[in-house]
Amino acid sequence: MDGNKTFSSDFTLVGLFTHKKTAGFLFSVICVIFFMAMIANGVMVFLIHTDPLLHTPMYFLLSHLSFIDMMYISTIVPKILADYLLGKGAISFIACTLQYFLYMGFVGAEFFLLGLMAYDRYVAICNPLRYPVLMSRRVCWLILASSWFGGALDSFLLTPITMRLPFCASHRINHFFCEAPTMLRLACGDKAIYEMVMYICCVVMLLIPFSVVIASYARILVTVHHMKSAEGKKKAVATCSSHVIVVTLFYGAALYTYMLPQSYHTPLKDKIFSAFYTILTPLLNPLIYSLRNRDVTGAMKRAMAKRRGTCGVTRKEF
Repeated sequence: MDGNKTFSSDFTLVGLFTHKKTAGFLFSVICVIFFMAMIANGVMVFLIHTDPLLHTPMYFLLSHLSFIDMMYISTIVPKILADYLLGKGAISFIACTLQYFLYMGFVGAEFFLLGLMAYDRYVAICNPLRYPVLMSRRVCWLILASSWFGGALDSFLLTPITMRLPFCASHRINHFFCEAPTMLRLACGDKAIYEMVMYICCVVMLLIPFSVVIASYARILVTVHHMKSAEGKKKAVATCSSHVIVVTLFYGAALYTYMLPQSYHTPLKDKIFSAFYTILTPLLNPLIYSLRNRDVTGAMKRAMAKRRGTCGVTRKEF
């Protein structure tokens, strides 16, 4: 098949729904998850930026984590819902490329940000007296810029290589979005360069940030072990537990998708793991941080009290 013709052809997304009897139920569930994730992350961003008590490095980074979650779930779920409503799974080559590019950028940025957030926890527990210096505003912006740069580099490297491959075997994507491993299986050209670049990107994007997490928490565990105060140990564990849960959920699913050899993959497993870290994780992140964090719940109560106070003043005026 001619390469140019291949590039201009549409793809067909099989979708997450494989059985028509359960499609309606799954559509409702995903729709609810999507809107709850957008609302929960939006509330986190609002509280962090409006409550003075949350104007700290940790919450500054957390607000951007919520923003990234909102962005990358929006590149996938609306298309899934639209395909169900329209009864079509067609996606143009350009739309598939754009979805791939945006998704890799946002997810790559989250990989790096989660890894670097472990450094913040390390400084807070192991070097509390130097925390204002080691986690200054300049350092926070540097962490954020590094995360976005890593995500952008990932997109600009992998997107051209992936989408330039000839998809002559089939244009039927047995997935619910244009994900890298699935697109690779459709290609029939020489994949050696792509596989090498993919491996290098995965090492950088996954293993290096994950190594930062492991190193940071190893030092934290040593520090906590030497603490004499039981209250201090409890506070340190509470400070880190939310981040550890988020990292485990997000990195665990991503490591399966991008690092496990293709021989261990099946279309069903790929969909399950991809749905977990692309659809569920953006909802779980704000819930984990808010439900397990007194500062966030306190900010929520203050915002609601302020809202009630404003409403009371308004009623008196009328």
